[in-house]
Amino acid sequence: MMRVRHLSVATCAVFLLGSLASSTAAQELVPAAYTPAPYGVNLLSLATAYNSGDMAFDPAGPIEDATGRITASTLGYARTLKIAGRSANVGVIAPYVVGHLEGIYIGEQAFADRSGLGDLGLRCAVNLYGAPAMSPAEFSVFKPRTMIGASLVVRAPTGQYNPEKLINIGANRWAFKPEVGVVYVVGRWAFDAYLGGWFFTDNKDFFGGLTRQQDPMISTQFHIRYLIKPGLWAALDGNFWRGGQTTVAGVGNDDKQHNSRVGATVAIRLGRHHSLRAAASRGAITRIGGNFDSIGVSYGYSWMAKP
Repeated sequence: MMRVRHLSVATCAVFLLGSLASSTAAQELVPAAYTPAPYGVNLLSLATAYNSGDMAFDPAGPIEDATGRITASTLGYARTLKIAGRSANVGVIAPYVVGHLEGIYIGEQAFADRSGLGDLGLRCAVNLYGAPAMSPAEFSVFKPRTMIGASLVVRAPTGQYNPEKLINIGANRWAFKPEVGVVYVVGRWAFDAYLGGWFFTDNKDFFGGLTRQQDPMISTQFHIRYLIKPGLWAALDGNFWRGGQTTVAGVGNDDKQHNSRVGATVAIRLGRHHSLRAAASRGAITRIGGNFDSIGVSYGYSWMAKP
């Protein structure tokens, strides 16, 4: 089987799509998001994540002490490319969300159940240094050292949304995240560091017909990966994000985020085309939101395009 030291063609499906599926907010923890694959690989992914714990809602709404149990599942497709001689990939995901939430609403205990399609996600990434576009034969002997990549994630306002409800699955706005990632490989170890920022358009039909604005959020990720044996590796993950204060009808809310999460990821290759990833994380530092536990699993199927 063709492989490099830390990632096979089959395993790429989990991470190229996992990096997109996780990018619903600044909380994502995705190791190997900038590890390359040969051009011409098609990637299909199924992923699901269960989240439980404290939830944060817009302070403009009278909800306090909120907790929730949310399951988010995604179907994704990606394709590796060569752009200007560099390794690159594009992908799309469609999420479906099921959630049960509880809290104090205007002094009374209340709950809400939601289910439906989430906002469609698109991602494009390209290597800037260290990983040129490679055929499968070239990729089989590729020995990575230092790699630098850049990506753009776009969230489209296609999810289920009702302006008469404060709690919705869709955000009814566009969101954009440019990011730069650095990967350094030495022996069985690999070190990832990402720096990006989320930028949001206005939701002009927020609860009660108001306009909701949100400041940008700075987002970072750090990962330490270790190759246990060919086709099996594990990672320790951490992130930090700051910003995102909201304004509703011109009135600012006290909801600037200053949070971080920690977690772990295990990845395994199952044959030539199949791979699995399991990940778990929890809040480490929490000011607004983010103080929840998450566990998820992803399945990836990859195949080479015909010449």
